[in-house]
Amino acid sequence: MEASNGTAVTEFVLLGFSGFGYLQVPLFCGVLCIYLVTLLGNALIILLTLADSALELPMYFFLRHFSVVEILYTTTIVPRMLVDLLSSCPTIPLASCFTQLYFFALFGIAECCLLTAMAYDRYAAICRPLHYTTLMRRGVCVRMVGASYLMGIVTGTTHSICIFTLPFHDANTIHHFLCDILPVLKLASASTFWGEVGNLAVTIAFIVTPFLLIIASYACILITVLGVATSQERQKIFSTCSSHLFVVMLFFGTGTVAYMRPWADSSQDTDQILAFFYTVVTPMFNPFVYTWRNKEVTGAMRRLMKRHL
Repeated sequence: MEASNGTAVTEFVLLGFSGFGYLQVPLFCGVLCIYLVTLLGNALIILLTLADSALELPMYFFLRHFSVVEILYTTTIVPRMLVDLLSSCPTIPLASCFTQLYFFALFGIAECCLLTAMAYDRYAAICRPLHYTTLMRRGVCVRMVGASYLMGIVTGTTHSICIFTLPFHDANTIHHFLCDILPVLKLASASTFWGEVGNLAVTIAFIVTPFLLIIASYACILITVLGVATSQERQKIFSTCSSHLFVVMLFFGTGTVAYMRPWADSSQDTDQILAFFYTVVTPMFNPFVYTWRNKEVTGAMRRLMKRHL
């Protein structure tokens, strides 16, 4: 875009699902239920991994931090979305939009890195069992989690500052339910070339690359599993990996499609549906996926209930 001398924008209008009319109230109720399930389910995982000594393994250390990030990630989006669903003209001040985009990027990137760390943990446990305690000692796990948060902070800060130092004049309608990177960039009154390049670089570095690393980890795991002698051992390995792989495919699949598509092929409704999945729906699945058929977690849950009931 060329620079504009129009009126400076002080707030954005988030159209979101405002065009759904009579469906907004049912949508509000549905999103609220999903949000409450997400909060309670992930809080339960955090409680179990802190309270039960049987869950003091690297796998559950990463899972605890993943649940923390899931709660923070969805809380960045959903409460604002719920308020907007009940508003006839949902607006968000420039500063609030900056804040939402910053934390959205921070926790989104942290999730990608944590999922990669969890995949490496499974690789080390299955493919290099004799070196597992050395590879995944406590200090290494803490550094991996710290690096995940650091990557999120750096990316969120860089993205937010680069985007919101651009001028915004006249146009202030965001065809989305959140201040996402591309919808906000579209409203800038100056050239967005470097913003688009930055978005592509972040997508490749923190979505595509982690996804490829996870696929490589599971390829090595598959090769190892095929060499395992008994079907019982294979079933046990598959059961421990399937939950993580499901979350990976759901989160990275929708994220990659959303951020790697050319703008020319981008549909506003499709963008919102994809964003709805990776910001609202996917975090709800985490507690169910990681507790379903997981004997260690269900056992910890039973012990906790016996202790307090």
